[in-house]
Amino acid sequence: MEKAKISAYQLFVLILLFEHGTTLLLPLAVEAKQDAWLSVLLGMVGGFVLFWIYYGLYQYYPDNLPTEYVQKIIGKVLGRLLGFFFLLYFMYIASRDLRDFGEMLVTVAYPDTPLFIVSALLMLVMVYTVRKGIEVLARTGELFFIIVYLLAITGFILIVASGLLNLTNLKPVLEEGILSIMKITFTQTLYFPFGEVVVFAMILPYVNQSKKAKVAGLFAIGLSGINIAIITVLNISVLGVDLVSRSPFPFLSTIQTIRLAEFLERLDVYFMLTSIICGFFKISVYCYVAVIGIADLFNIKEPSRLVYPIGIVILFLSITIASNVSEHIKEGLQIIPFFVHLPLQVVIPLLLLIIAFFKNRKSR
Repeated sequence: MEKAKISAYQLFVLILLFEHGTTLLLPLAVEAKQDAWLSVLLGMVGGFVLFWIYYGLYQYYPDNLPTEYVQKIIGKVLGRLLGFFFLLYFMYIASRDLRDFGEMLVTVAYPDTPLFIVSALLMLVMVYTVRKGIEVLARTGELFFIIVYLLAITGFILIVASGLLNLTNLKPVLEEGILSIMKITFTQTLYFPFGEVVVFAMILPYVNQSKKAKVAGLFAIGLSGINIAIITVLNISVLGVDLVSRSPFPFLSTIQTIRLAEFLERLDVYFMLTSIICGFFKISVYCYVAVIGIADLFNIKEPSRLVYPIGIVILFLSITIASNVSEHIKEGLQIIPFFVHLPLQVVIPLLLLIIAFFKNRKSR
């Protein structure tokens, strides 16, 4: 492990920025129609349970990275193999997120710029920050956390002041019943974005206030869920269900509708700044975790040497992961949740916790 420590507040900030990453870009739970915000809140509750599982494993092995304590739980060979699969998963999701932001920038701001160039510039900044270590990343998060919330508050005030909200778009509530909402929750919002906090199992050992880490994590997930639900309500209220489901970036469409005092309009900068900042931290966390995990598995004494090679792998994977946007989105909604997220976010951590519980009880 890197000889570094972060505070519980810094953990809270990192989780909050991480959770807002790609959720600001993509339409969330659109199949739930006007009840999408309910699906987000139910996913948040599931996120509490999943974080409790990850924190439970951390309590049994507070001084070890998951790549280490997995070997203690299920054996060295299987543990190393499983740890390596988790690191591949983190790199894969990082590449998907990088593709999301690259596509957004090419579509909205730089239509004549190749996707590779935009993604490479984004990755270069992230790699530079990751190379400085978790403490620098956490301190940077504290600074940008304030900027993001100032942008969010002013954006919310502008939307309300513009008179764009039409709360009748949220009716009828539970039109298709609670079972339909639960189905969408267990197929989408539980895993994205809340289940993705599994990556912070690799960062918990760096927190210098281990008892406060649980509260910080749960509070960050709760505040993220409320914020994402509010954004979902704003999108549906302003655009309506049909336009939200058809828009590739519904929150951007919402921001673009702001018209105030005949001169304040085209506030795309609010969306661009907020989404890029949150996306930067999300991909950086994934990249950092991949670096320290591989260094631990293969006993590499200087993890910083791995930063650029891993950054290059994530960059090229993001370009080759899908031939077009439609294929990329289809993979993310139909294939990844069941075959990747479900086993690695829910099933395997739960089984590891159960085995760790019986092992530690026996040893005691």
